[in-house]
Amino acid sequence: MSYTGPDFDPPPERRSRRGPLTVALAALVCGGLLGWGVYAATGGTDDKGAQAGGSPSAAPRTPSAASSAPTAGGSSPSAEGEESPASRTSSASAPAAAGPLKGKVVVIDPGHNPTNVKHTAEINRQVDVGTHRKECDTTGTSTNDGYAEAEFTLDVAHRLRALLEKQGATVKLTQDRDRPYGPCVDERARIGNAAKADAVVSIHADGSGAGNRGFHVILPGSVNEGEADTRAIVAPSRALGERVAGNFVRVTGTAPSNYTGGGTGLVTRKDLGGLNLSTVPKVFIECGNMRDSKDAALLTSGAWRQKAAQGISGGIVSFLRG
Repeated sequence: MSYTGPDFDPPPERRSRRGPLTVALAALVCGGLLGWGVYAATGGTDDKGAQAGGSPSAAPRTPSAASSAPTAGGSSPSAEGEESPASRTSSASAPAAAGPLKGKVVVIDPGHNPTNVKHTAEINRQVDVGTHRKECDTTGTSTNDGYAEAEFTLDVAHRLRALLEKQGATVKLTQDRDRPYGPCVDERARIGNAAKADAVVSIHADGSGAGNRGFHVILPGSVNEGEADTRAIVAPSRALGERVAGNFVRVTGTAPSNYTGGGTGLVTRKDLGGLNLSTVPKVFIECGNMRDSKDAALLTSGAWRQKAAQGISGGIVSFLRG
């Protein structure tokens, strides 16, 4: 099954499979992802298709519910390790604690919505993303055993929120299973803009072909068309993305994607509504490939999802303190 991505069409090129993790990490450093070094140098805590360099995937994430439905009852598989913090009924943050991120605002965008599968007509509606029009949202992908991407992203978002709030940040989620579907990709961008967020991270998992493994962080390209003008956020978004990628490697031990990004773990795109319409620093992260059995084993592990949240949190903390 191929995909059309978090809110986008597949990029054009497929990369060959990487070698051992050590080789991939060397490529990551050579590619300029010095996130873990910057993290140490800037006082980070232990809170551990369209663009060149991209890749087509094997199967589309369509707006229909087919092969993307969550497990029975919408529940995630039994998790190992630490369980996700309980979901709140509101997407607003709890009162910020004292900490190094006091006064900072972070918006977490859990990709898709677990109830999109019941509202395919609504999410098929076309919205303007600056450069073109596209579907409001999609259902996302799933593992071969039926664990939905939308369940994964919300679980990691809850874990990430708890970590950032402990650092003193004010955290807002774009959705927390508190609306019937969506929000649409254009509204997701506007939520971050309205919050005047210091950083926004959109969480996803890929739906590429078996054998395609690893994570990648998607950065906004320079766009100035229609309502889209990313020129002011390209540089800070790259800084955010490099730190998120570097810390994600360090904490999870997961290597960069072997099928997009040329081993750097970074991909620049100009076709994503969530990035095109953002006026604040924002990146997407594809935490792994749900259609590969080895990556799926990680994505369905509660212990690994906690590490994923710690890696993303470490990158955000490093960016905001750096």
